[in-house]
Amino acid sequence: MIANKEQCCTVSCESPLDQNYWDAQYKSKATGWDLGEIAPPIKNFIDSLENKNSRILIPGCGNTYEAIYLLAKGFTNITIIDIAPTLVALLQEKFANNANIKIILGDFFEHKGEYDVIIEQTFFCALPPFMRQKYVWKMHQLLARNGILAGLLFNRDFDVNPPFGGNQKEYEMLFKAGFHFEKLEVALDSAAPRKDTELFFEFQKNNAVTVQLYTFEGITCSGCMENVLYKIAALSGVLNVSMSTNFEEILIVSQEEIPLQQLQKIVSHDEKYKIQPIKA
Repeated sequence: MIANKEQCCTVSCESPLDQNYWDAQYKSKATGWDLGEIAPPIKNFIDSLENKNSRILIPGCGNTYEAIYLLAKGFTNITIIDIAPTLVALLQEKFANNANIKIILGDFFEHKGEYDVIIEQTFFCALPPFMRQKYVWKMHQLLARNGILAGLLFNRDFDVNPPFGGNQKEYEMLFKAGFHFEKLEVALDSAAPRKDTELFFEFQKNNAVTVQLYTFEGITCSGCMENVLYKIAALSGVLNVSMSTNFEEILIVSQEEIPLQQLQKIVSHDEKYKIQPIKA
């Protein structure tokens, strides 16, 4: 395991990774994850985009060198969102009176909209791993038909979190069926501090499926989780199913939405188990 040189903890890492936590990082300028410039693989991706009017979202935007580059390249419809008030106030000042960018202070998972392109840059890795199913669900929800989710994911683990790491096999299982994998490969042009530790990906929304997230109650061990997932995966039309690491949410990708009554029947063998859809 590689030591984490991109630490951002200035408070106890057991603290909730909420608005107060991230705001504290910007107030204390403890932004060790910040490259200080746009990551080269994302720069190259932006260079490949032809439609300057594409609706582009950058969640967990940070200092958003990506938005600066997009504006310089003539893009006209950029939205950035972050949960940290201190950061957002600085961005609102920086981009004051620029009609080509919209700056939002808020929770990405409560955001409404439709985008042609969503750029991932150190947002996924900042989320606790138990939120990864929710991330897939929300990205699929926000993307327009044939929309693209692209950016960088860490291909390594860390001793101190956040950031949280991962690997290609894990990402393949997580995004399977909900997206078409256009690219998922080791980034050859990473910035020097992240050389050989990043995957560049470009996923296109699969319009032919339903991606639904459910809350789940009652599971307390991985064995029980595997049993429930096996039963759901066996249903006709289910293409992918996974559960969050805290056993509280299930992501189901299917050809058509599975009737709730059918899912409830599957888990009814244990009276502790409760499953309910999360509304978009």
